[in-house]
Amino acid sequence: MKNIDDSLFPFYEFAVRRAAVGIHAVDNNGRTVIYNEKMKEIEGLALEDVGDRSILELFNFDQEESTLLKVLQSGKEQLNVKQTYWNRKGTEITSINDTYPIFNQQTLIGAVELARDVTALEKFVLQPFRKSSDPVTFNQIIASSPPMKVVIATAKKAAKAKLPVLLIGETGTGKDLIAESIHNELSPSSTVLYTLFCHSSDPILIGRLDKDLNVEDPLTLFCERIDLLSIPLQQKLLSILLKSPNSNKQFIASIGDDPVELIASGTLLKDLYYFFASFTIRIPPLRKRKEDILPFISAYLERRNERYGSTLKDITPEVEHLFLGYEWPGNTRELEFLLDEISSLAMTETAITYDLLPFHFRMKSAEITDEPTQAADFIVQPGKELLPLEQFLREAEAYYLQKAMKLNDKNVTKTANALGMSRQNLQYRLRKLKK
Repeated sequence: MKNIDDSLFPFYEFAVRRAAVGIHAVDNNGRTVIYNEKMKEIEGLALEDVGDRSILELFNFDQEESTLLKVLQSGKEQLNVKQTYWNRKGTEITSINDTYPIFNQQTLIGAVELARDVTALEKFVLQPFRKSSDPVTFNQIIASSPPMKVVIATAKKAAKAKLPVLLIGETGTGKDLIAESIHNELSPSSTVLYTLFCHSSDPILIGRLDKDLNVEDPLTLFCERIDLLSIPLQQKLLSILLKSPNSNKQFIASIGDDPVELIASGTLLKDLYYFFASFTIRIPPLRKRKEDILPFISAYLERRNERYGSTLKDITPEVEHLFLGYEWPGNTRELEFLLDEISSLAMTETAITYDLLPFHFRMKSAEITDEPTQAADFIVQPGKELLPLEQFLREAEAYYLQKAMKLNDKNVTKTANALGMSRQNLQYRLRKLKK
């Protein structure tokens, strides 16, 4: 094969780095050799986290098998495969992938995947407009804590005033629920809730919005996470909003961080912020309103019982202590997903016990209890249900690392030396335990 001129490598490198599609190449052992900026954006990984790690270490494919693994195993290309999974930031991602085997003189040496992010488009197709057949109202939002009572009171005032609203809060705090409750509080009620799922890679959605807003019917527009749009698309969105007749339209937007910091970092357009900031509502994270945790669980179990006849009605004091001591980085969304997982495992239990808690939550809440797990959990015994091998290995690693850190007084350097690994590698693995 003719050698490529070395002078061309900077051009190839630039093209890969700036390509509008995600590029992820692995060798025949599944180790990453190429990982561009667009793939980093899609999958939520920092480039230093990828290194030469296997793709099995990087992602949690729930129902979908990795297309890269399929190609490595079969040696056959996989084209136009839609894949939905949770990236390392805890965000659900949908991509369309073309994956090709790479051969060198008829020997399979790896695979390369080209990914097109269609997350926002997928949501747009499924739910651009939402009818109020099963409405979310303020009465359904748990607000036992003083901060959430202020949120609800302010949101009701915003609905009455019909001025633009900006919702500020971390992922999972329920900004979408507040937006829908405002929509359903309007008088006279707006018949349509239009949700624009903002994403920097989807300019088509912004262009289509111009036409969709040009209607005379009452309409609520909720722009979810405008800070994820590129600045040029934010400017385009602002121009569409400014020329849209707003006498019968309610405009709501959300962002994931403090607007001053977002503007200073060049992530949020100042004029777009001013457009929505007539009413600014900050939704506190769950760790700062723990009075809402137990009422949230009670409401969840009641709904679950009404819909599916679940036997769960309460939680034990031990679990209550764990839940109130945990920081909930994913906020109420994380709590709801955890309750979903617990409920699916329950059979005849009437209360959520420690044994019903998934292993990954026990590990993440390790510092709340002195002994979150025991070595006996990993012993294979007759009559004991076997875990899938990948899950067993992940959980055993988590237990071992937690014990090693405790033995070394949580000193990362000492623990890494004792385990015969680099400090960077140990830090990466410890970060995985917290996600």
